Amino acid sequence: MIKKSKAIIFFGTDDFSLITLKALTTSGYNISAIITKIDKPSGRGHKVHYSPVKQFAVDNNIQYFQPNNGAEMFHDVSSINGARIGILSSFGKLISLDVINLFEYGIINIHPSLLPKYRGPSPVESAILNGDDYTGVSIMLLSEKMDDGDIYCQKKVHLTKKEDQAELYKKLGELGSNTLTDILPNIIDNRMAPFKQDASKATYCSLINKNDAIIAPETTNAIDAERKIRAYSSYPKVRIRYRDDEIIVLSSHLQTEDEKTDNAIVINFMDKKNLIIDKILAKSGKIISSKDYLNGYCH
Repeated sequence: MIKKSKAIIFFGTDDFSLITLKALTTSGYNISAIITKIDKPSGRGHKVHYSPVKQFAVDNNIQYFQPNNGAEMFHDVSSINGARIGILSSFGKLISLDVINLFEYGIINIHPSLLPKYRGPSPVESAILNGDDYTGVSIMLLSEKMDDGDIYCQKKVHLTKKEDQAELYKKLGELGSNTLTDILPNIIDNRMAPFKQDASKATYCSLINKNDAIIAPETTNAIDAERKIRAYSSYPKVRIRYRDDEIIVLSSHLQTEDEKTDNAIVINFMDKKNLIIDKILAKSGKIISSKDYLNGYCH
């Protein structure tokens, strides 16, 4: 099979998506068009910023579409000539069956969990929050139901219990993209058949919101707090009340028996265990240490 013989429409938006998109282009696949979410204002001043995937499309002169709804998406995809296969990675919106059916080979999705475990929008965070020993990626066919499609291949990765949100997304993004580029020729040449999921073993995770990242030490165990800090280190970032201030915590660790706590923020939790705060996001946006905070740097 000549890789460039099959035009691909890529669905994606964020940094996790970009890993796959770069891997496909580097491997010689023909990305004929990109479907990405509409631009939204973010950050201070609510300026509109391009998503990583849209920026890649602009930089590499690839046509892109940003449909507002399902009808627009169907129209946009229908207008793209020659594309027979779709690749989706962290697109952020559900794809309707009428759009899926436009593709001879369907839409292949990279999902960052070992399905049917953690169907839904936050599988990476859920693996950290639950203290899992391992997680992985599933290369699957997209279906109308959320994360219910048949699976081509799965790859497992063991967890150190130290990964934070960004690190695990990157690790799984690279594993998923490498796996996809390896097996895509076999899929296109009909030398690989997917297998069905066992729906009876399905578990689900929910959309993360800012309230999930507010920690009250008097009602939380220290180990759960440490996991939350890692799981939400990029978004939405954990907030904990310390003295008369609310601090945004980026990293922490459980205090060992003989560990000294000079020049460090120490928070006692419901289970009588202590968490030492390592890094904080200051009000200025600068990342500072506990020591800096206690020495008066808080702006």
